[in-house]
Amino acid sequence: MISAQQVKELRERTGAGMMDCKMALTDSNGDIEKAIDLLRERGLAAAAKKAGRTANEGLVESYIHGGGRIGVLVEVNCETDFVANTEDFKSFVKEICMQIAAANPQYIKREDVPQEVIEKEREILKAQSLNEGKPAQVIDKIIEGRLEKFYKENCLLEQLYIRDDSKTVKDLLNELIAKLGENIIIRRFVRFERGEGIENPQEEE
Repeated sequence: MISAQQVKELRERTGAGMMDCKMALTDSNGDIEKAIDLLRERGLAAAAKKAGRTANEGLVESYIHGGGRIGVLVEVNCETDFVANTEDFKSFVKEICMQIAAANPQYIKREDVPQEVIEKEREILKAQSLNEGKPAQVIDKIIEGRLEKFYKENCLLEQLYIRDDSKTVKDLLNELIAKLGENIIIRRFVRFERGEGIENPQEEE
């Protein structure tokens, strides 16, 4: 039986997708080192090695959803203009636009979340746990678990991919890196939703 911890360790060491890691571990009877070799043979362990290379080519893509209700602008970078012009890369950028429109992330990765936002979230989660009558000795563990959920909901790379919830957006990115052989970075995005932030006071009767 392959454990979630084994899959996580293999993903961290290789940058390969979750399902690819699970398959490699199954094929190697749970042997991590053999699984790494299998992933390399299959060309899926390349993402981690490419992460440090400069990516300053790429595309800026826009997406409008719901008849103008939601608009997204995203920049995704790669290393060469050649890769930027491939259908695989273009398709990926469009998918990221649709992911942002549908799932409304606030950040690209958890490292982007400001410390003050994390501390405020901790305070809210602590108050919730106390109000729920949770024992004091387990509150910290509960807070950490709920913070993980916060990251998965609000950080683009940690969100479940809208077309296939067996993988995250990061898995999708790593699969593309392995396929195209270049470092690829989701650099930045903005998302507009019509009427967002506008107060709409009810008329007095």
